[in-house]
Amino acid sequence: MSEAELPEREGMDYDVVVVGAGPAGLATAIRLKQLAAERGSDLAVVVVEKGSEVGAHILSGAVIDPVGLDALLPGWRQEADAPLSVQVTDDRFYFLGPAGGIRLPNFAMPPLMDNHGNYIGSLGNVCRFLAQKAEALGVEIYPGFAADEILYDDNGVVKGIATGDMGVNRAGEPKAEFTRGMELRGRYTVFAEGARGHLTKQLIAKFDLDRDAQPPKFGIGLKELWKVKPEKHKPGLVQHAFGWPLDGKTGGGAFLYHMEDEQVAVGYVIHLNYENPYLSPFDEFQRFKTHPFFRDTFEGGKRISYGARAITEGGFQSVPRLTFPGGMLVGCAAGFVNVPRIKGSHNAVLSGMLAAEHLVEALEAGRGADELSSYEEAWRGSAVGKDLKRVRNVKPLWSRFGTFIGIPLGALDMWTNTLFGASLFGTLGHGKTDAASLKPASRFKPIAYPKPDGVLTFDKLSSVFISNTNHEEDQQVHLVVKDMALQKASEHDVFAGPSNRYCPAGVYEWVEEDTGPRFQINAQNCVHCKTCDIKDPNQNITWTAPEGGGGPNYPNM
Repeated sequence: MSEAELPEREGMDYDVVVVGAGPAGLATAIRLKQLAAERGSDLAVVVVEKGSEVGAHILSGAVIDPVGLDALLPGWRQEADAPLSVQVTDDRFYFLGPAGGIRLPNFAMPPLMDNHGNYIGSLGNVCRFLAQKAEALGVEIYPGFAADEILYDDNGVVKGIATGDMGVNRAGEPKAEFTRGMELRGRYTVFAEGARGHLTKQLIAKFDLDRDAQPPKFGIGLKELWKVKPEKHKPGLVQHAFGWPLDGKTGGGAFLYHMEDEQVAVGYVIHLNYENPYLSPFDEFQRFKTHPFFRDTFEGGKRISYGARAITEGGFQSVPRLTFPGGMLVGCAAGFVNVPRIKGSHNAVLSGMLAAEHLVEALEAGRGADELSSYEEAWRGSAVGKDLKRVRNVKPLWSRFGTFIGIPLGALDMWTNTLFGASLFGTLGHGKTDAASLKPASRFKPIAYPKPDGVLTFDKLSSVFISNTNHEEDQQVHLVVKDMALQKASEHDVFAGPSNRYCPAGVYEWVEEDTGPRFQINAQNCVHCKTCDIKDPNQNITWTAPEGGGGPNYPNM
């Protein structure tokens, strides 16, 4: 059915529309309401969230720097339902070889890498806590509704979003339960979609927001939550490791965080600028767990959840322009992750608060649908900008010189920034995009990964099962291949089908048939990590939003 044949959407008008109920979006909404109340006024604020509930799509390590929560909700620690309770008491760093490794002395680590005083917990539960606070202030939150389209006025100004239609079959035709999407219109629209948001990507292209920025860079983060034996549980212990199983050219590392209730979060982050198309981030993660330093932690335990998500890694120099007519970017949509600290939630909250301050000033002045350039001008001098600037060279140094030289240089750069407020390297660029970094398969040998044992190591499909991922089977495939012939000629013939390996959920496979290989997309497995949208060597795959409420349902990731 064509757009002209569809029934007209219903719509609702607000002062501010927020896309995404992560820490940045919820902090924006809360701070808007706080500031309005302080001024004796009120603002109509709505948050739309594609997950089935707030927190369902939130995945992070997570060791959380509380500076953002402290600024937004100063008394949160004293509340009975406070989402964080385990503080870091033991902070360890390791460099690994195949059979052993060394612990790096804490005194050699730059002070900003110290995690003492931070909290170990679930960012999903933090978001559920923030959602309760937002709703108590009068914010409307609509989970289960995916923002599918950006609305523009006749002058090209962003005027809100439309949620996706529900009940459309694979052929694009309405089913019996078809429901038209809603228009949520705002004087301003805040995009807080997280890393590689599909609408954010469109905005960056339409308004040329990245004109003066370095290419965006990403990593893929994979995570499992384990219930371990009581004698192996050490609440407050944080362990970070790099080295094996990755080679010296491939960036990445692991984490183990001991939470409450005998739970341990274990994860692996691999920088997506890797070159070898045979590399599988999922299988590297599984290999890591077999290292003698860490495998004992999981003996006798049970894996209870799994997930994966792209992480923004470009940092200070890759942040695009944050404002455009009618709206702005906050949080990971803007790229506010501190890469060496593996932390972004504190900057997400702080950026949402900063955005709210500039929004309130404009709204009180009777403005709307213009560009809030004051927010763009303010962020670099804010706590967010200062946090990112001092670590800006860690990622490019690691990418340029590899693990053995790049990490020591990055540490040196963090020390000089800490002690002298300056860098020996200035501000380094990133060079290629992550898609362009992949090299032809003819230059590499296939990697023989060990078969999973089902006890410590697992396959992708059993992992997706415990992510509680669900999509309506008879819906349009939300992973769009622009040119299937190009996919065969390049992704398959030149790069040996890396989508089968970089996807952590078994979405993509090349099926051999009598007529030749066929590209199969198992969209129902998608955990919304966005890696395909980032790593496909031809940028031939586009991630779009499936029906609202689909995807993973993480309980406490």
